[in-house]
Amino acid sequence: MGPDPNIWGSCRPWQTSCQETRRQTKCSHEARSSGGDRPLPPGRHFSDGGRFSVEKFGLTVFETEFNEIPIDDWSLDDIPLARVRAASGADPSIRKISYPKGAFEPFYNPKSRLFPDPSERLPAIVRNITANANCDQYLVVTRYKTELQGSSLVLDGIGAYSRGLGSFARHSHLFANVAVNLIDGRSYEPINRHFANFGSNLAESMRLAEDPITKLDNLQFPDPPAAAAGNATLRERTRALVAARLDRTLPGYLKPD
Repeated sequence: MGPDPNIWGSCRPWQTSCQETRRQTKCSHEARSSGGDRPLPPGRHFSDGGRFSVEKFGLTVFETEFNEIPIDDWSLDDIPLARVRAASGADPSIRKISYPKGAFEPFYNPKSRLFPDPSERLPAIVRNITANANCDQYLVVTRYKTELQGSSLVLDGIGAYSRGLGSFARHSHLFANVAVNLIDGRSYEPINRHFANFGSNLAESMRLAEDPITKLDNLQFPDPPAAAAGNATLRERTRALVAARLDRTLPGYLKPD
């Protein structure tokens, strides 16, 4: 999500400068004769695979199990671009930017702890990846860790968890912790949209019933964990959950300033 298979989010350029550049150059790799701007490279697909977290919790920390399962053929990497295009009305300027393996490793696993290293932050990594892209803004989808509500149990990225006592009173759920980040294409400073989707987020937080899209039948929980990779139902439900999370978040980031 090895280092890079767990990175399924990637930079996606959008807005008029990318669209105009592509129209004028027809995706040429050569710089225009007038002006110093370099054209936008043709869109290329980089399938970065992914990982699926399988987590099992009991009453004590000694009953906790955590596994990361490779899910390279689930095509989770395709979902953000598809949802961005859907949210933007199929804007032709949206392009997926490929990046080398290991590019986001410093962001997910920084070496600096006490004193943050700017080179390990998302803006610096995106700057290195997009040196020749010349777009106004970059939309980056990343994963993150969060604590299960009302506990100190950590849910990492995208996956499934099961919680209970032995095989009794156990319940299972899917989760998709995906974040949308917007970065200015000139200054490479983050563009904050903390209240972009305030209404939808508030409505979600006030939900009284459990979200049916996250509820997982105990029989569908992968046991052994490696069984997750070949579980077609788990694959489709996870893809639907990731898409739903992005559909709720993206509109606030794609609207004009």
